[in-house]
Amino acid sequence: MSKEKSGLPKEVCFLGARMHPWTMQQTVDEICRRIEAGVFTQHVVVNVAKVVNMRRDPALYEAVNGCDIINIDGMGVVWGARLLGIDVPERVAGIDLFFRLLDVAQQRGYSAFFLGARQHVVDEAVQRLQQRYPELKIAGWHHGYFWEHEEEVVREIAASGADLLFVAVTSPKKEQFIHRWKDRLGVRFAMGVGGTFDIVAGKTKRAPQWMQNAGLEWFFRVLQEPRRMWKRYLVTNSRFAGLLLQERLRRKK
Repeated sequence: MSKEKSGLPKEVCFLGARMHPWTMQQTVDEICRRIEAGVFTQHVVVNVAKVVNMRRDPALYEAVNGCDIINIDGMGVVWGARLLGIDVPERVAGIDLFFRLLDVAQQRGYSAFFLGARQHVVDEAVQRLQQRYPELKIAGWHHGYFWEHEEEVVREIAASGADLLFVAVTSPKKEQFIHRWKDRLGVRFAMGVGGTFDIVAGKTKRAPQWMQNAGLEWFFRVLQEPRRMWKRYLVTNSRFAGLLLQERLRRKK
């Protein structure tokens, strides 16, 4: 695959979505390079559900495709891209990148702001992160139910002086929030992290490593929240399989 001047593999297009087929280390290095250069970076990860929903939701499509770094999170997307001949070296899970960036922040003195989840959840998550990263500069945190006071929260984040912003609300709200306010947030890096705070706080569990490797994290989530999750994954996984088959047949023709 041809390389950009930075030495990173070029972005690819998979089922209409922009993606950067990078390793975890390449991603961390590029984020750090951009932070040090003072370049704002909006980061997002894509999985099967997001790829499917982007085709049905123009606002989500615009918000995701407008991000600066788009990592591939979800073995379904990794395998699907490889099936179509796209070289994807590995999965870059959002939660793993979150922890890697907090390691970097502690080492380099970057400060972080945590936005999302319910108040007691984000409180517990921050407390546990303080224990795990005792030298980490935490600029502030706020729950994720702020939509009637959105601009006020933006001012709070900007006033905190945070370098990194992690937004744990659902898609497409988190992508659209960052995209909408990126010029006023005052941070150098912003990333949507979905249900990460729930996992950090111990409210939900992450799938065992073998299930992650087998692409079964979605099934583990269904087992934890069957009423809320089964229909979502049944629909999106079926649609994804259909899209992949159509694209495979189109390329053969």
